[in-house]
Amino acid sequence: MGRIIAACGNDCASCPRYVKHPYEKTEEELRHTAELWMKIGYRDRIVTNEEIACTGCKPENWCRYRVVKCCEEKSIQTCAECADYPCGNIKECFRVTKSFEPMCRKVCTDEEYAQLKKAFFEKEENLSGE
Repeated sequence: MGRIIAACGNDCASCPRYVKHPYEKTEEELRHTAELWMKIGYRDRIVTNEEIACTGCKPENWCRYRVVKCCEEKSIQTCAECADYPCGNIKECFRVTKSFEPMCRKVCTDEEYAQLKKAFFEKEENLSGE
């Protein structure tokens, strides 16, 4: 399977939350992700499978950085297409995302960490086309 690069550079196809065809997850996989999200500190409790499942970013979804909304307003698909890239907002997004990497490395198995690294911690590389 290929890559699905989000506006911020995440690789949705690698994300354990992404459930859009052909990336469906089992109930057990989603539950494991919800538990992992709490261990990492992404959530303060184990959320339901419905809450953890994701079908991709939409402008109306909550986003700390308003990345998708910003891209929509500028009629672009990813931040890399923006004349202001990298702006302060996406730099902050990269910084905060990377701040979770040590905790992920600490609490995740090697396999979980590899998946999260590919999904979230390679944003800049994904946006630069590397």
